[in-house]
Amino acid sequence: MPDLQRTGKPRLHYLVDDHTDPWKDAPYLVLQHGNGRSSRFWYSWVPYLSRYYKVVRPDARGLGSSGADFDLEHDVRVDTLVDDLAAICDALGARTVHFCGESMGGILGLAFAAMHPDRVRTLTLVSTPVYISDKMKETYSMGHASRVDAMKEMGREAWLKATNRSTRFPPESDPGLLDWYEAEFAKSRSDVQLAYAKLVNGANAAGFLPRVKAPVLGLYPTDGPITSAEQEQMLVENLRDFKIVHLPTRYHMVHHIAPAACATALLHFMGTYDGIACHEA
Repeated sequence: MPDLQRTGKPRLHYLVDDHTDPWKDAPYLVLQHGNGRSSRFWYSWVPYLSRYYKVVRPDARGLGSSGADFDLEHDVRVDTLVDDLAAICDALGARTVHFCGESMGGILGLAFAAMHPDRVRTLTLVSTPVYISDKMKETYSMGHASRVDAMKEMGREAWLKATNRSTRFPPESDPGLLDWYEAEFAKSRSDVQLAYAKLVNGANAAGFLPRVKAPVLGLYPTDGPITSAEQEQMLVENLRDFKIVHLPTRYHMVHHIAPAACATALLHFMGTYDGIACHEA
């Protein structure tokens, strides 16, 4: 469980899951979590992926086990988070990586691929919005002035329970999954999560799309409330090499709802570009 220490910058924690053949130089795959979450939220994908790829799961600054000794008002920005990712890749000695990000993590993936085009082999977006629409901002504000105000006034736990059940998970979800999700989310500091909520509310990845050179796979819910058909069309029109796969759910957390389908699609997408046969007898 490595930590990256840097002078004047927060400590970055990341996990490496590597069950590849030791005599092969397998490519790296970065799995970047979404808003307020951590590397642990990828647990169900690792068994499918780590036999063929060196899987790297960073905790974004301030979240999970990464350090939070930075200015929350000014240093939770897309550019600083992309710099953090580049620093982790440098520490690993990874000149190029495959990158997969869910929700906010996909926005960071688009930024990373646009800002470091020669370092990204493929990019996969999992339920990634280009921006948060006014309709979704209203939904997540839960009758308050904003999402941030709702989290403060309702309390993080009450806000999370309400939004989990309205947009993230279907009604038939295993109650244990929801309990686990909420307990894991609560392990990160609430003030850090509020800073990320502000970032996501104002983020817009549209300017990055034309600058992405890497082939892109999209794993999206069908008729999702956060990733609308309008936003999907923006991806189709502005990414030079884009393929989309729709999962049979309208809920946002497709990587938890259908982990095998998502991980398998990602595995074969990467394998196509690497010439790796991602199956064994």
